[in-house]
Amino acid sequence: MPTSRPEPFRPGLLRPTADLRRLGESPGDREEDGQPKWIKVRRGVVVRAATWRGLTPEQRHAALVHSTVMQMSSATLPTFSHTSAAALWRLPRVTAWPARVDVSISGGKIHSSGLVRRHRADVGEPEVIDGVPVTSLMRTLIDLARTEELPDAVAAADHALHHKLCTREELLVELDTVAAGARGRSQAALVVNLADAGAMSVGESLSRVQMFRLNIPRPRLQVSIEDDEGLAGVCDFWWEGVVGEFDGRMKYRVREGMSPAEIEQVLWSEKKREDRIRARDHKMARWVWADAARPMRMVAKLEAQGIARQARNTWFDAA
Repeated sequence: MPTSRPEPFRPGLLRPTADLRRLGESPGDREEDGQPKWIKVRRGVVVRAATWRGLTPEQRHAALVHSTVMQMSSATLPTFSHTSAAALWRLPRVTAWPARVDVSISGGKIHSSGLVRRHRADVGEPEVIDGVPVTSLMRTLIDLARTEELPDAVAAADHALHHKLCTREELLVELDTVAAGARGRSQAALVVNLADAGAMSVGESLSRVQMFRLNIPRPRLQVSIEDDEGLAGVCDFWWEGVVGEFDGRMKYRVREGMSPAEIEQVLWSEKKREDRIRARDHKMARWVWADAARPMRMVAKLEAQGIARQARNTWFDAA
């Protein structure tokens, strides 16, 4: 079952500072408890601090995009692309979101600034999200695959496939529009080959990229394991006789505000799930974000269960 998609950022939450001052308010105002009332998204645009604290990283970058649009004087907006289009398409990212926005233009002079990075590219007919012209989803994914770090690009492509926003065939069609030998095309082809609809989180995407880089045998994803009682569990990664699990807080349905008793029940259910899987003669390796980010720690946990690095990479041997 697909995981949930993040909610889009609502641009109506943004306020020009000029409007605040006309209403007798100031960006420096504070709440009754002394905390700041407003957060500056960029020069001239703010959002309520309480709202900002509840936004995801993707939503915060989308807020930066919408704030930039609000400050643009031209009647014709450029097409937002790359990471900025990714935020509006609600695609995830492994590394931190940049503190600048990306736009693509087909002609004229290219001048980037600290806040706006401009790319010269013919992006065709843009799509529009909340009034903002953006590159198509396919174009955005391939642009990311050509220019971003491999984990970021794979996480975005995994998400799109997992949520059935596109197919691998559509990614291949878009990849074919990139000329042979063009900058980043080889990495884009790798991203399309690595992308997998079975990945259910950025942590799983990062883990898989690290496995690929370090010649861990390619796992199968989201494999169901059954016993006499029925479905024992669905594992993140599977090799013959070994299960790999990326442990994220939301994986166990542990939510903010849960009571200690509720959390204990969730973790007890996971313990019973693990016991049933082990009873089917499966070893289990578990790791968290810190292990995936420092992959030799993840490798050590896999090797302890019998999954060793190979002398050469075999991920695409059967392709």
